[in-house]
Amino acid sequence: MLERIESQFREVLPSADFCSLRLVNERSEYISVRQNVLQPVRYSEDTGAMITVVLDGGMGYAATSDMTTAGLKDAVERAVFWARHGAGRSVIDFRRIEMPEPRGEYLGVEEEAWESVPLADRVGLLQELSRRLKTSERVVDWEASLWHTLTETHYLTSGGGRVYQKISRMAPELEASANAGAETQHRSFGGRGFCRQGGMEVLEQIGFTQAPERIGDEAAQLLDAPNCPPGRMSVLLAPDQMILQIHESIGHPLELDRILGDERNYAGTSFVTPEMFGSYRYGSHLLNISYDPTRPEQFASFGYDDDGLPARKEMIIEGGILKRGLGGVVSQARSGLPGVANSRADGWARPPIDRMANLNLEPGTSSFDEMLAAIEHGVYMKTNRSWSIDDSRNKFQFGCEWGQMIENGKLTTIVKNPNYRGISATFWRNLAMVGDDSTFTVMGTPNCGKGEPNQTMRVGHASPACVFTEVDVFGGE
Repeated sequence: MLERIESQFREVLPSADFCSLRLVNERSEYISVRQNVLQPVRYSEDTGAMITVVLDGGMGYAATSDMTTAGLKDAVERAVFWARHGAGRSVIDFRRIEMPEPRGEYLGVEEEAWESVPLADRVGLLQELSRRLKTSERVVDWEASLWHTLTETHYLTSGGGRVYQKISRMAPELEASANAGAETQHRSFGGRGFCRQGGMEVLEQIGFTQAPERIGDEAAQLLDAPNCPPGRMSVLLAPDQMILQIHESIGHPLELDRILGDERNYAGTSFVTPEMFGSYRYGSHLLNISYDPTRPEQFASFGYDDDGLPARKEMIIEGGILKRGLGGVVSQARSGLPGVANSRADGWARPPIDRMANLNLEPGTSSFDEMLAAIEHGVYMKTNRSWSIDDSRNKFQFGCEWGQMIENGKLTTIVKNPNYRGISATFWRNLAMVGDDSTFTVMGTPNCGKGEPNQTMRVGHASPACVFTEVDVFGGE
C-alpha cells in the first residue's frame, strides 16, 4: 500500500515550498466484562490521510479518507487554497521553517500479538478476572477490560522523506466499587495508568492477572476507613498519582504552543513564560524530568513525530532548573526556544500540535522504606481519582482513591478520600525525596485532551514514588 500511495502522492504534488502526506491506519478493539457479563465487543478500523502544504509563507492542510488519486488531488488543492489564504496572515512566515525530510522506520515492541490469541480466550481471561474482583457482598460493581490498538503511519514529503511506523498499544483495566448504606468507594488498577506498548505480554509485565483480589478487597476496606485528616504534612505519592502530578503541573504548562497563547480559548495558558527557560527553578535539586519517546515499552514511544522530527531523549528539567519546552519544529521556530520531537496528531483528520509523549521523572536514590522512615507525620496516597487545575496550570487540587497515614516512619491507619492542594510554582520545590529504581513504574494515560477541534492523545509517564513536605492535605468531610 505504501508504494501505491507514494506513487499517487508524487502524481498530485503541487508547486509549493513543502508538501507532506501522513497516512494513518488504526485498528482498535475493546473488550469488557462487567459483573461477569460480557459487554458488546467494540471493533473499529479507520484509514485516511492528512495533506500539509507550505506556500508563499502560509501553511494549509486538508484531510481525506478517499485514498484514490482523485481523492488525494482534491485534498492537495484544498490545502493549497488554505495555504494561499494564510499567507501574510499567519503567526510566522512558514518558509522560514526548515521542515524535516526524514527517512526511516520504527517498529514498536510486540512479543505476543493481540491477534495471536483467539477472541474466546481473551474473553475467558476477562471473565475469570471479573469473578475474582467480586471479593465480598460489599463489592456491588466490578469490571475487567482490555483495549488494544494497532497503528500504522506512512509519512511522505515532497523532498523525498519517507517514514513507516507500526505501534501496538495495550490499555488493561480492573475496577471495583463497594457500598455500605450511603457510602460508596472505588478502587482501580492504576486508574487505567498501566497502559504500555506491546502485545499480550504486557499483562504479565504489569501484574494484571494477579491484581483482582487486591482491588476488590481495597474497595471494601475503604468503606470502614475514616476520612483523611486535614493539615499541613508530608505526602508520599505513589507512581500512579505521580504520573497525574507530572502530567498536569509540568507537562501541560511546558507545551510551547500553550505558552505562545494558542490554547488560550480552550485549554488555557501557562504560568511559564519564555524568559524562564534556562534559569527558572521549577523544583528542588532532586527534580529531573526527561522527555523520552525512545523507551520501547512506554505508551507514547515512536521513531519520528508527525512533522518528521526524529525522536530522542532530552532533559526538560535538570537539577530543578527548567531547560527546554515541549514544542515541535513549528513552535521552536516561532518561539526561538529549544524543544523536542512532539508534534503529534490523534489521527489522520487532525493536524499535529505540541503534545506530551513520554514525560518521565528520573529515579533518585531513596528506597520506599527509607522514604517512610523519614516521615514523622504524613500520608501515603495512591491512584488518582480527581483533578482540578486552573487555566494557567498553576493552582491545583487533586484527590486519590487510597490513603494510609504515616506515623513515626510507619504505615498505619487506612484513610478514605485523601486530597491535597498546592501551587505548581512552589509545590515541586518541596520535593524532598525521590524513589530509586525499585519504586520506578512505567505508566501512561490513553485520553489526554487538547486542541480545537479536540484531539485525544496517548501519553506516557514513568515515575518513582516521591516525598513532598509541607503539603496542604484535606479529606472528604
